[in-house]
Amino acid sequence: MSDRKNTPWMTHPRPQMKREEYLILQDGWELNSRPIRMPFPPQSALSGYKGEIGDELSYTCRFRIPDTWKGGRVLLHFGAVDQIADVCLNGKKIGHHEGGYLPFTFDVTEILVFEESAERTKDVLEQFKDCYLELTARDELSKDYPYGKQCKNPHGMWYTPVSGIWQQVWLEHVPDVYIEKMTITPALDRVQVKVVCNKPTESIKVNVALSDGNILTAVSADGNFDIEIPDAHLWTPEDPYLYDMTVTAGEDCVQSYFALRTIDICERDGVNRVCLNGEPVFLHGVLDQGYFKNGIFLPETEAGYEKDIRSMKELGFNLLRKHIKVEPECFYYTCDRLGMLVMQDMVNNGSYSFVRDTALPTVGFKKRSDLRLNHPKKVRDVFRRHTCGTIEHLYNHPCIVAYTIFNEGWGQFCADEMYDMVKSLDGTRLVDATSGWFAQKKSDFDSEHIYFRLKKLRPKKRPLFISECGGYQYMVKGHFFGEKEYGYGACKDGDELTGRIEEMYEKMILPYIEDGVCGCIYTQLSDVEGEINGMYTYDRQICKVDKKRMQKLAEKLGNKKFFKKI
Repeated sequence: MSDRKNTPWMTHPRPQMKREEYLILQDGWELNSRPIRMPFPPQSALSGYKGEIGDELSYTCRFRIPDTWKGGRVLLHFGAVDQIADVCLNGKKIGHHEGGYLPFTFDVTEILVFEESAERTKDVLEQFKDCYLELTARDELSKDYPYGKQCKNPHGMWYTPVSGIWQQVWLEHVPDVYIEKMTITPALDRVQVKVVCNKPTESIKVNVALSDGNILTAVSADGNFDIEIPDAHLWTPEDPYLYDMTVTAGEDCVQSYFALRTIDICERDGVNRVCLNGEPVFLHGVLDQGYFKNGIFLPETEAGYEKDIRSMKELGFNLLRKHIKVEPECFYYTCDRLGMLVMQDMVNNGSYSFVRDTALPTVGFKKRSDLRLNHPKKVRDVFRRHTCGTIEHLYNHPCIVAYTIFNEGWGQFCADEMYDMVKSLDGTRLVDATSGWFAQKKSDFDSEHIYFRLKKLRPKKRPLFISECGGYQYMVKGHFFGEKEYGYGACKDGDELTGRIEEMYEKMILPYIEDGVCGCIYTQLSDVEGEINGMYTYDRQICKVDKKRMQKLAEKLGNKKFFKKI
């Protein structure tokens, strides 16, 4: 286990549901008969891949199951494969998956092959033969499937695409009866846990390690738990306390965790406020697109996520808007552990029109019915399915306090219907149905994107959320990695950049918090390729703003004197 911990991308891929017996398939991979370093996408420098990248990618890997895994079941997990995957093991097809951002799993127990010793005795166990894994990925960057910011011709706010495998591939040994899924729903003084096994089992037990060192035990016959936590220790960005939890079902045992926290909208003296654990909180956020210079969709090591999160906390931010990308689970675990709120975007599919979705709304044409937009049945079905999968996949992470369904009209359709669907799947979090424009009737926020100018804000009944703004550009020589500079409003140095950010908050955000502005998302965490409006350069080597001045700004936003009516 120590080697796993110290090797990049060898830590447990699923920190919310950990077992001891797992094997990450990192070595021995080939793509189109050429070596590739996993789990990096082939377009990235870190992959080391030297071949051509077409629409079809053929991966192969040989591995051997540990001898101790005889008996029970073996599960094969894929973190993410873009866009369509067909998987074979030992020459037999085991499954098909569509969509490039969510994990999928196959039970491969019946396909594994054993070899018997020629001198078999009672003391000689059967041994597993080498296994041969084949995965064919097809990625035409079809708009039918989620694609986010990927573009075959990168430019401006559209970036280098990724193809094929871009998250960990791993195996897990489980008993014949095993825990298949857990759903964890927190409150301020209790936690609800629902445990689902692959087969019926007599009883399921949950052990919770309390903050005083004692262990709280609960047993259920049906896997449903409602556990009151004495002397509850709440989770906040300043004090991100996590409770360790062990769940046992028969011979199966998984390690997990949870936090006690709530997020909702509460009325305070006639003004609706976003409240964390019942207390008003200003969502001081930054747009986080999750792009990295050498790995594109992945940092070189998992520690890259921690560096980004700590860097933003150092600047005073308490929220990351994870922009139309679903990260490996270690990102969300690190936010859970370090105390960073997350607004999770759904990943767009469907059509995009520069005139309809960007140019006209930017100059003021922000109202439009979406009932007939992106009407092809497949586009809508895929988006619904991916939205459901994203919420189910990330539901247990306490850092996630809100979802964005549609961004700036990209792939948007029937936003009111989608709002109802998301709320039915997860009523414990807030929902920004239409970030930027094309607002319909239903959303937890009034959501606006404001670039190019400072605007007088007019909060109404719903909390007003400035879900994108700023984006001022400053190019640091020696740390620019694009062909053409892109951003909003050029600055000559870090001092001017910091000053423009301060001016924006002082004139456009701070004066209106009392009236109902609940949060602000500055664009963005780092530069991305030619887009140079980050707080940091694309290589994360240079912080482009003055840290102390950003900290003072954050103090103003978090100071409760701005909530004068409360």
